[in-house]
Amino acid sequence: MRSARRGQSGSDKTSPSSARTKASKQKAKQTGRSSNKQPETVKVSPLAPDTFPAIPAIAGITMGTARTGIKYSGRPDLVAFRFAKGAQAAGVFASTTMPGVPVDWCRSLIDSDQGMSDVRGLVVNAGNANVFTGQAGRDVAKASAMAAAKAIGCRQKNVLLASTGLIGEKPPVDKMVAGVEKAAGALSGDGWETAARAIMTTDTFAKGSTATAQIDGADITIAGIAKGSGMVAPDMATMLAFLFTDANIASPVLQTLLSINVRHSFNAITVDGDASTSDMVLLIATGKGPTHKPITRVGDRRLADFRRKLSRVMTDLAQQIVRDGEGAGKFITVKVTGAANRRAAKTIALSIANSPLVKTAIAGEDANWGRIVMAVGKSGELAERDKLAIRIGDILVARNGEAHAGYQESRVALHLKGKEIDLEVDVGVGAGEATIWTCDLTHGYIRINADYRS
Repeated sequence: MRSARRGQSGSDKTSPSSARTKASKQKAKQTGRSSNKQPETVKVSPLAPDTFPAIPAIAGITMGTARTGIKYSGRPDLVAFRFAKGAQAAGVFASTTMPGVPVDWCRSLIDSDQGMSDVRGLVVNAGNANVFTGQAGRDVAKASAMAAAKAIGCRQKNVLLASTGLIGEKPPVDKMVAGVEKAAGALSGDGWETAARAIMTTDTFAKGSTATAQIDGADITIAGIAKGSGMVAPDMATMLAFLFTDANIASPVLQTLLSINVRHSFNAITVDGDASTSDMVLLIATGKGPTHKPITRVGDRRLADFRRKLSRVMTDLAQQIVRDGEGAGKFITVKVTGAANRRAAKTIALSIANSPLVKTAIAGEDANWGRIVMAVGKSGELAERDKLAIRIGDILVARNGEAHAGYQESRVALHLKGKEIDLEVDVGVGAGEATIWTCDLTHGYIRINADYRS
């Protein structure tokens, strides 16, 4: 995923979401958190978090949803946000050469260095991606932005757009405009889970995260919602993520923070290796929260806690996308060390994480670690065969180019029966390291994608 194009007008690792205890479930009931369950017709991922987080209202943000009926019936499939005047924005977008109309729209408004200095609205729809739709698709985008601008009381250029769903089908302009008008006419300061559900496609659960950061002693809220389940691979991959804060931070600073954090979150996940046409991550700061002096420099020391908490929220959302990988039954962490540099380590980690043979072996709970060796070898990056070491869980499987003398397959098989799988590979070349998150590959993935249009 890349930042907006230049010159156009217009880490704290979060705790695994699945690790919440029965005590947290009880707390959820007491604090108003809702069960993160879909209707009975949808099989929720076994890796889903127990609850959707209790995201508080954020000063300067209201939202509303609508049912357009473009693809889905009986559920909201469009959300509109209204932001206070002067809200700042940053964006990072799909690196594909086949971007959707909404990606082009946002790129024209958000500068890759400076961000966007006055965003007033955001419209997101699910079910139709508005990709490869020609002039008709561009006309729908303009009409949607105009409808939002009219309802909000701003200009078209102050409205951002995002879409996800089928490629190549022209969205009906009448349904889109009616949906925008309805959503913008029912704005409120809460409804985060409803908004998260409105942007889902093959997702099985709503994705949200929140944290509180300190700036000048003031409690600043950071929150985010996301969607993503399949066609997921850096950079980024059928995923949308929207991050919000009430902090007073200038758009160039937001743009830098977002671009840096995307590398270690949304650009460090993969489900199937297929990169999407519609990806984007947006970060909006309203400046309407507890008073603190404006932050206009990336090097401002007062940003330290905000940086950590933003990274935590983004990582949590990225991992939730993997946990909702189509047909997923296991969450896999792939860590590569000893590479020539970080780029090489990431390439090797992705080669392992995207290997169908590795992913299906894990799905079948088969301790076939030779497939990991294969994936390292095909990556194209330097790796010392006679120094290679592999761990599965905390078990040393191979070292110095051969099976470890004390290797017991039964111990690895026991680890593979769990839902959290850890793979660590040292390639014996240098000091480069990287971590990628992925999931296994099951019959469910084939079923979901074979039936997607039916």
